[in-house]
Amino acid sequence: MGARASHYQNLTDLPQGKSRDIYIELQKAILSHSLLPGVKLSEDEVGELFGASRTIVRTALQALAHSQLVTIEKNRGAFIAQPSVKEAQEVFEARELIEPRVAGMAAKIITPKDIEILQNHIKAEHDAIAAGDKGEALSLSGFFHVIIADIAEHDVFSKIVRSLISRSSLIIALYWKRLDTTCESHSHHALLDAFAENDVQAAEKIMKSHIVDLHSGLDLKSRSQSKQSLATILNK
Repeated sequence: MGARASHYQNLTDLPQGKSRDIYIELQKAILSHSLLPGVKLSEDEVGELFGASRTIVRTALQALAHSQLVTIEKNRGAFIAQPSVKEAQEVFEARELIEPRVAGMAAKIITPKDIEILQNHIKAEHDAIAAGDKGEALSLSGFFHVIIADIAEHDVFSKIVRSLISRSSLIIALYWKRLDTTCESHSHHALLDAFAENDVQAAEKIMKSHIVDLHSGLDLKSRSQSKQSLATILNK
């Protein structure tokens, strides 16, 4: 994807060495909904699973907390963040305001190579669905939006969208009421069509409708909980 987009996180923002490896694997598990909100991340357990010291694990957990994927509570430890109903509403309200603008900006300057990247990303979503890996499909569908933000070449918006997508994943893990994936393929294909025509207004309109539809898919009364062990979730 070059300088414009990277999967999951800009690697220059990550901790180094073994902490980076732990961060990336835990982040992927969170964003793919393998690790659900509320799960405790014990430093000792994580360290044992990854063969790392508590200091290395703590660095990875602090980076995840900085990304708002984890909360660290004094005398209790680290837990996968649990967004409140109020935050769920605010995150999607922010997405409804920001992402249509970002899509319009991307439509102005998108290149054939960018469109190819997005097409390949949608194919990866479809492949994950066909393989029955709904978690990976959910993660990929969210990062489709991150790639669009990177294509728009607006650093501030890109960072905001990354943060909102991370929070959205946790919100969807808690509150999603539909059985389908979070980002229906027809919306992404419609965006690709608008991008191919450099149609700014269409891109903005489609993205707005798409985010509103996602927002409507939340059931702000239900909550998911995981009773699986951390080792089982991470296949360790």
